[in-house]
Amino acid sequence: MNLSINKLGVYLGILALGGGAGFWGSRYWREQPNLVEPSPLYSQVFPSSPQESNLGNSSQNINFIAQAVQKVGPAVVRIDAVRPVSSSLPEKLGQPFFRRFFGNQEMKPPERVERGTGSGFIIGADGRLITNAHVVEGTNKVKVTLKDGQIYQGDVLGVDPITDVAVVKIKATDLPTATLGKAEVLIPGEWAIAIGNPLGLDNTVTVGIISALGRSSSQVGVPDKRVRFIQTDAAINPGNSGGPLLNSQGEVIGINTAIRADAQGLGFAIPIETAQRIAQQLFTKGEADHPYLGITMMTLDPSIKEEIDLSRNYNIKITENQGVIIVGVRPNSPAEKGGLKKGDTIIKVGGNSVKTALDVQEQVEKSEIDAVLPIEVIRKGKKKVIEVKPGSFPQEEFE
Repeated sequence: MNLSINKLGVYLGILALGGGAGFWGSRYWREQPNLVEPSPLYSQVFPSSPQESNLGNSSQNINFIAQAVQKVGPAVVRIDAVRPVSSSLPEKLGQPFFRRFFGNQEMKPPERVERGTGSGFIIGADGRLITNAHVVEGTNKVKVTLKDGQIYQGDVLGVDPITDVAVVKIKATDLPTATLGKAEVLIPGEWAIAIGNPLGLDNTVTVGIISALGRSSSQVGVPDKRVRFIQTDAAINPGNSGGPLLNSQGEVIGINTAIRADAQGLGFAIPIETAQRIAQQLFTKGEADHPYLGITMMTLDPSIKEEIDLSRNYNIKITENQGVIIVGVRPNSPAEKGGLKKGDTIIKVGGNSVKTALDVQEQVEKSEIDAVLPIEVIRKGKKKVIEVKPGSFPQEEFE
């Protein structure tokens, strides 16, 4: 019996000794991590530093859209404009009955201001910016905020409502600039990336495709403009106006313009070639020239020809089935002075063949004011070249 008790005591002592050795041993090894080399599996699952892990994930997430945004994003700015808004008193307040309560003092309407936000982008490291005319309309000073938070006062150097292009200058140097591409080489279906500040949400990126090219001002719903618009399904909302539309290489191919409030799912942009040409004139002399002929024209097709033949309003006999028919010539216009006549069918402008009224407008826009522009027409079945000197687009035509 005593022997059994002694054996039991020995066994319990051994267990206690083993448990203590295990406890202190595990504690020792935890305090000496360098004595244990991590296994290859452990190294693969957990990178040696969080920085290396972030870099790896970031590089995997950068696609062509992100690269384009990183390239151009720093050159995109927010433009805040404040403009006075004219208001008038109700007509009744000017009547003698109401003046009894105010005496003979002049009653002035309360002054109001309108605040608007748009976008723009830097095209010169010296502080030259480009945006939409309607973004800065009615003011000559704007607040320009860069992506890094720097704020500048911008001077509006020129506005061209005919193309909806404007230029702004801020006093700064060594600024990031956007790389300009070419809209004339675009084809429908290409990627399109828009950057701007829609609805006041700064640095917003949207993406889509080029859905159509060469949309006329009348097709877009702004017949007072002289632009062949790029159409895209990248989301363009108020506040995006003036920001850049990019191609997949991060080059600016147009200026976004939110000109159609009802254009759900569609956006429009001014081709960068048009914007660049107008901007250069605005920076140089504060205004842009727009050559003007003074004709009303229509693109001929069977339905148009039938309409003109049946209508008494035109009083024109058409001998051609295609081309651009002149249906009206303004008195004292460059067209009248040059010899163009109602009923002439235009087939060439400046030596270039034209098939639509848009083609004629584009060729005239590329011409120079007061410089001879040869226009080939068909008059009574015979070809004839008329030399016209385009004039400057009259302001009253736009107002």
